[in-house]
Amino acid sequence: MFDPQDSALFSETSLPRQDYLARVLGYSVAVATTLVGILQGHYSIDAYAVVLIALLYPHVIHFASQPFRKRHAYSTRQFLIHGDAILCGLYLAYLHLPIELVVLFLVMINTSFIIVGSMTAWAFCVISLISGGAAGLMMFGYHPATPIPDSVFVTAAVGVGIHLAISAFNSNRQARDLMRLKLKFQGQVERFQALSQQVSRYVAPQIWESIFAGKRQAKLETQRKKLVIFFSDIVGFSALSEQMEAEAFTDLLNQYLTDMSRIAMKYGGTIDKFIGDGMMIFFGDPSSKGTKGDALACVSMAIEMRRHMLKLRKQWAEIGMTAPLQIRMGINTGYCTVGNFGTESRMDYTIIGKEVNLASRLEAKAEPGEILISHETYALVKDKVICRQRGSAMVKGFRDPLPLYQIVDYRRDLGANPSFMNHETEGFSLHMESDKIRDEEREAVATALEKAANKVRRKIIA
Repeated sequence: MFDPQDSALFSETSLPRQDYLARVLGYSVAVATTLVGILQGHYSIDAYAVVLIALLYPHVIHFASQPFRKRHAYSTRQFLIHGDAILCGLYLAYLHLPIELVVLFLVMINTSFIIVGSMTAWAFCVISLISGGAAGLMMFGYHPATPIPDSVFVTAAVGVGIHLAISAFNSNRQARDLMRLKLKFQGQVERFQALSQQVSRYVAPQIWESIFAGKRQAKLETQRKKLVIFFSDIVGFSALSEQMEAEAFTDLLNQYLTDMSRIAMKYGGTIDKFIGDGMMIFFGDPSSKGTKGDALACVSMAIEMRRHMLKLRKQWAEIGMTAPLQIRMGINTGYCTVGNFGTESRMDYTIIGKEVNLASRLEAKAEPGEILISHETYALVKDKVICRQRGSAMVKGFRDPLPLYQIVDYRRDLGANPSFMNHETEGFSLHMESDKIRDEEREAVATALEKAANKVRRKIIA
């Protein structure tokens, strides 16, 4: 399993250790080269000071930089490589810049620069190297380089070669480690994504998306908002459950809830909960189209659900279920308390308030196939939807009788050229939404209707 500290351990342990070993090896090349030069009489006895510094510096700087590396790993690494560049320039100036050693040490130090990272970092390291060389010339003076013994050159060449080989090996191992961490991390990300998708099925998609987008915190908090609340259930569904096998009944219920949920999502409704065959949905949170837009979306959803129920009844009839199931719906608009309710360890995102209760009461008073709405909702949708007043009723929790309104249909579907038609009688069922028929299928639909009409007429004449 992926440890979230793996990448931190990689940067805080592996890289400093590799840098330390590479630094020790690089300075060891300088030590060996200088010692061979002293033994060959090419350098004076004073060069032992350079040997001592080169031996101690990588260890001293490694331990001295540890407190800074824990807080500023990248900056510390950059600072140390710039220090190496300056010291390399000073060292080459001390050796009077013999061209053979200059080339070898430039190859070695530039390899270290490149391993550090970007071109910008490399360019600044080169500047530090040149600055170190210039400082060395000012400190030690310029002396024409004399030919160096072959043993000094061979020592430097072998040392640089070993340094390059080990650096390449460490870089390759580092790349493999990074790829392993990447694959491990990628696998865990995919696993967590799959798990989050599973968890998302237990909450409204809008809530899940707002949490993962960082717009909402999973903590106990609520707010007052004007929402449009919807309740629905299927008339006679409980009695049907006693007549059907449990498996068939479950499949039927799940199909119904799946289809209705898809419609709710289409119009932007937040599905609060399923209550058996009932649904509680609200509009206006976490996103809103404005109160009027939310009300129109909710009513449009209810109308489409009612129409879709006709299709489901036809499908269910084909598998032998003859009960004419219909849904009843109630819609209300008003201020509710919306947010997380429960405990810190287990909470539910829902809405409460008397306006929620009113929507539930409207649904209970609705007749099969009826959509009842409150006066507040009626005022918001009356210009788009035909509503019929259905008197008034006393509702628990309200002192005065409340006017009730029944949704008939869209105004556009009740004119001279309606797009929606539905007619059912024994032996005949017609459900048509002409605006959804594809152009290439219109002729076939018209032909089928004409054939059906001719058959009905021949029966009348006979």
